[in-house]
Amino acid sequence: MSILGRLALLFVVVPLLELALLILMGQWVGTWPTISLVVFTGVTGAWLARTQGLRTMWRLRHDLAKGRVPGQAIMDGMAVLAGGALLLTPGILTDLIGFSLLVPRTRRVIQKRIMAGLERRIQEGAVQVKVAGGAIWARPSDVMSSNVTSSDVTSSDVMPSEVMSSDPMSPGPMSPDPVSRDSMSSSRSPGE
Repeated sequence: MSILGRLALLFVVVPLLELALLILMGQWVGTWPTISLVVFTGVTGAWLARTQGLRTMWRLRHDLAKGRVPGQAIMDGMAVLAGGALLLTPGILTDLIGFSLLVPRTRRVIQKRIMAGLERRIQEGAVQVKVAGGAIWARPSDVMSSNVTSSDVTSSDVMPSEVMSSDPMSPGPMSPDPVSRDSMSSSRSPGE
């Protein structure tokens, strides 16, 4: 689907579908219960987005403090942000998707499906990620056909921080654990 088709789906078809569902629900259960449901999902969604967002921030800080790449925490943060935004949008479908992104179990299922699709598209060559002009992820055939060999790279070409694992999915070198809070507090003067 083209980008224009996706935008049309997002900004025209989904709101019309949501409006139709809200009208049908209003006819089925009444106007005030429908309005109450929209307000309830908005308030509940804001509370859930706040609690899950704080939990994600703590996990991100913990991973960074331990010197680990916070990949899952970043994905959770993006899912919580998207879920919160969808819950603020009045509608039944957007609320269902929003709550699904805020509940950890369903969020993991959605994340796994998105990652599988992204990995498939990378393998097909439909998606290439480039940084400073070089491809980070590419099809294995592109990497295999590269004319650069290990004998072409000398030790003066590589900085110590650039040495990476042979595993292409490894996060690479990380800095050592930061100074613990106890050692920092003991170095403070008594007046602080």
